[in-house]
Amino acid sequence: MAPETRTRLAARLAAAGCLAAEEEADDLLAAAGNDGGRLETMVGRRLAGEPLAWVTGRVTFCDLEVRVDPGVYVPRWQTEPLARRGAALLPDAGLAVDVCTGSGALAMVMARARPGARVIATDRDPRAVACAVANGVDVFEGDLLAPLPPTVAGRVDVVTGVVPYVPTGEMALLPRDTLAYESVLAYDGGPDGASVLRRAVAQASWALRPGGALLLELGGAQAELLAPDLSRHGFAVLEVLRDGDGDVRGVAARRRPV
Repeated sequence: MAPETRTRLAARLAAAGCLAAEEEADDLLAAAGNDGGRLETMVGRRLAGEPLAWVTGRVTFCDLEVRVDPGVYVPRWQTEPLARRGAALLPDAGLAVDVCTGSGALAMVMARARPGARVIATDRDPRAVACAVANGVDVFEGDLLAPLPPTVAGRVDVVTGVVPYVPTGEMALLPRDTLAYESVLAYDGGPDGASVLRRAVAQASWALRPGGALLLELGGAQAELLAPDLSRHGFAVLEVLRDGDGDVRGVAARRRPV
């Protein structure tokens, strides 16, 4: 494509409210190749508000190219530190579980970092399961840790999860394309945003070995909100994960010895 095509495309995207218009133009041009008709179809979908990753079919996460099918939760850059922390805590020959895996991005990061480990995942959405399988992830269909075989009980080294944690009353504050296209099931965490987080903590206590690590994405004051549940289920908080601006992005906890 000629440079002026990129310039015009970036201008169209910017006019539609895309904040990273030039980067999105590059992604769309790369995905379309030299097919002008395909490009125009893809641009139309993006201008209508469809998530860019669904339009291009992929996203870069922790330097990995991850396939993302329409209808599947799009992994965000804000989750990358949690994925890297999970990989760092996973022993070379350990066992990790990623719940609510979506496309399988976190599982892929841990598997790449620890090729000798076993990394499995779960998701209750059949579309996500199919997408994760296409990304090479060993995934079980079902809610949180419920679909895992009983043989993993007390043997897991790391559990990670980007579970729904947006308070129901704040769902309307999500970006326009999120509300229009993505499933509320991927975001709605109940009245205080911690309903699924609490269930994840309870189930992780069954799966993790003593000393095993639980890493969950959350936000706002939810680390404090979740602290009593973590303590009740035998966890000690290792750290509250924050981004470069100091905003809370997750919590890491370790299961205490029995």
